[in-house]
Amino acid sequence: MIRASVVCVLALCLAIPAIPAPAPKETDKPLPPATQAMKDKSANWLKQIGLGMHNYHDVNGSLPSNYMTKDGKPGLSWRVAILPYIEHDELFKQFKLDEPWDSENNLKLVDSIPKVYLPVRGRAEKGQTFYQMFAGKSTLLDPSGKGIGLAAVTDGLSNTFMVVEGAKPVTWTKPDDLPFDGKEVPKLGGMFDGEFNALFGDGAVRRLPKGLDVEVLKLLIDRQDGQAIDLEGAIKKAEGKE
Repeated sequence: MIRASVVCVLALCLAIPAIPAPAPKETDKPLPPATQAMKDKSANWLKQIGLGMHNYHDVNGSLPSNYMTKDGKPGLSWRVAILPYIEHDELFKQFKLDEPWDSENNLKLVDSIPKVYLPVRGRAEKGQTFYQMFAGKSTLLDPSGKGIGLAAVTDGLSNTFMVVEGAKPVTWTKPDDLPFDGKEVPKLGGMFDGEFNALFGDGAVRRLPKGLDVEVLKLLIDRQDGQAIDLEGAIKKAEGKE
């Protein structure tokens, strides 16, 4: 009788279909080896973003900021604001600018991420990007939603970060960037090991080592600290060439 019961249980188990393992998330997949082509493509995307930022400034008199909702809270990213200036005017028209990024209307547009925001490498979900600005009172992105004019960059455009590759991806439409309070520098470079691309205020893109001195990074983030920067010397030091 016991043996028969065991046989019945085994038969029942065999009859139950196996539950398939969940598909691996994009963030769980192994990264492909970093190539020069990937690094160059990311630099090119940043250059196009920089062109869009400057074109926006030419038309509006300031750099883009985050759109604020009706209740005065950050609702949509600056990445949405420059869409008409990076050849995505039709996509821009589909957004409701006074609604948050996750409203019923705007949330549907997350998957329509423009190619200039797409990660070339790194662990990111669909609709996410690594391209972020530093957000703070002394940066090029004022958290209050006020646009910063280039004349307010008293340290010089070539000495000030505009957009960088952040360490972690964010939803491209979400007003989610790298907070900077003047004390701590957020982690950078989520697409490549040991280095990251940075777009400067003058439109130039440079590949920088992650080991760059923290104090130098602070000066590059702050648009009005009034201090000179020896960037070349800092790069050599970080690369062990000095």
